[in-house]
Amino acid sequence: MGVKEHKKHRYSLKIGVITVSSTRTMKNDESGKILKDEITNHGHTICNYSIVKDDKFEILTTLLSMLRDCNAIIINGGTGISPKDVTYETVTPLFDKELPGFGEIFRHVSYEEIGTAAMMSRATAGVLANKIIFLIPGSPNAVKTASPIIFAEIEHMWYELHKEQK
Repeated sequence: MGVKEHKKHRYSLKIGVITVSSTRTMKNDESGKILKDEITNHGHTICNYSIVKDDKFEILTTLLSMLRDCNAIIINGGTGISPKDVTYETVTPLFDKELPGFGEIFRHVSYEEIGTAAMMSRATAGVLANKIIFLIPGSPNAVKTASPIIFAEIEHMWYELHKEQK
């Protein structure tokens, strides 16, 4: 079966959103709002939404608690290179499988939009406990860049993760 046939499978996924920021609140989290809108606009359900500080323990406990109820989790924020950016270091060691192609595509599209500054993003994706995890930058523009990439493939990814093994 080719890619086109695989993409014919439709799933309504339960997707969690974690915003990593020491300054955002439920009232001013524009990136979280964009993600939640994208999730529902693509026919999926928001299974959980949290804002956590740039803190390894908070990121880890929130991610692990969402794994119970969500099919996928999108974490926005903490993927840059500043000392406070710890999302990548916290989450990627947990991956059963890393999907570096997501980050490569994200940086390619970002490069077309913002130039060489795109190299500072450590956006990536992976699989943890048969759930799909995306790590993306926290700016609203980065979320708008990442969303079409995520939602073009998330159902195909879910299919591949859960198809019957023969």
